[in-house]
Amino acid sequence: MPSHPEPTLPEPRRPEPATGVQARRVLRNPKLWVVPGVLVGLLSLLMSLLYLGGILDPRADLHDVPIALVNTDRGATVGGQQQNLGEQLLTGIATAPGQGDAVSWRRLDEATAKEQLASGKLYGALQVPADFTATVAALGATSAEPARPTVVQYTNPGVGSLGSSLAAQIGQQAVHRASLHLGATLAALPQAQGAGNAARLLIADPIAVSTTPGHPIGNRSGLGLTAFYYTLLLVLAGFMGANIIGNGVDVALGYADNEIGPWRARHPVVPINRTSTLAVKCAMSVVLSLLTSSLIMLASVVILDMDAAHLPLLWVFSVCATSAVGLGVQAINAAFGGLGLLISMFVFIVLGLPSSGATIPLDALPSFYKFLALFEPMRQLTDGVRAILFFDAQADAGLARAWIWIAIGTVAALLFGFAMTRYYDRKGLHRAVPEIA
Repeated sequence: MPSHPEPTLPEPRRPEPATGVQARRVLRNPKLWVVPGVLVGLLSLLMSLLYLGGILDPRADLHDVPIALVNTDRGATVGGQQQNLGEQLLTGIATAPGQGDAVSWRRLDEATAKEQLASGKLYGALQVPADFTATVAALGATSAEPARPTVVQYTNPGVGSLGSSLAAQIGQQAVHRASLHLGATLAALPQAQGAGNAARLLIADPIAVSTTPGHPIGNRSGLGLTAFYYTLLLVLAGFMGANIIGNGVDVALGYADNEIGPWRARHPVVPINRTSTLAVKCAMSVVLSLLTSSLIMLASVVILDMDAAHLPLLWVFSVCATSAVGLGVQAINAAFGGLGLLISMFVFIVLGLPSSGATIPLDALPSFYKFLALFEPMRQLTDGVRAILFFDAQADAGLARAWIWIAIGTVAALLFGFAMTRYYDRKGLHRAVPEIA
């Protein structure tokens, strides 16, 4: 008998997913909202407190702003006595009541003051010129237009526009108070009794202030802010580069999906332990820091014509700084997994920006930010870049400290990262690959 093929049943059609229903069901699940809600809310709260808490009232938080007092006055005869009014003026400024600890007046000679301005150790300086007493003695004389005694105020834009501005305001206010006090003393002298009205007004407030940069920086230096923004670029390059490298390596090794628009792909899993994976990511972070640092310098110095000196040193410093940040991010991500992104963002960016001392000087920040500045990477790197750009790459201008902290950060990142991955490997906590349904 002829055989007949058995009829085949058609494959059952898979029901089309009711995407609208699924989305509503997912959104109704309270557990879905808990973790994102807590993390996003906490992040917003902490960033608001950190960023705004340090800038609301810099004047109220001023502590020990370093300003030099320099006396080069030769002295002269005033009221029949040999006097040095410059010395008296600066002593009165330094010991004036009501200043608290807002200012740290430093009595220095002219050469030392210029040296400390050039190394960023001073925010400004007040200098009494050599003919100060002689000019004061001439007030009230028969001359129709007597010369006005002048105090020279030196600013230091390299420490940042706000820091230099605060020091200038403090200096002007201090000189004005001292001028009124000196005017009251001069008004009692016999030569002031017969002076004309114009001379009397001049004697009442005799001292003028002439402001000039004590350590000039280039016109294309962003009023001293290019050091901060250049540092921010290095930190962001290290931070974002490390996360891009980390995700790329995980995709290439088959431990993460590669999604581009509607397309999704997964590579075959490469059997590799956590320690070796971290070694691959760290090596790539260091190598690619050569590229990112070069491009940052190309964009800022060559294309945008930013004022910069010591370019080879700036490039080497940039590479090392970016590498240190990248290694730190890789170590944190390897230790904490998905939470590593948030933790590293707080360590290198959220806590680093307000404590960097670049926009608001540390001397005008609350104590909490000064504590963060002791170890926060952005503070150390900003000091190093600032020293290279503005202070002739002097070691004591912050460059030596920056190199030390780059070394400490690099060693700490490697020790912490590889200690955690080796611990996970020994415990058999290998990276699980979910089965695709």
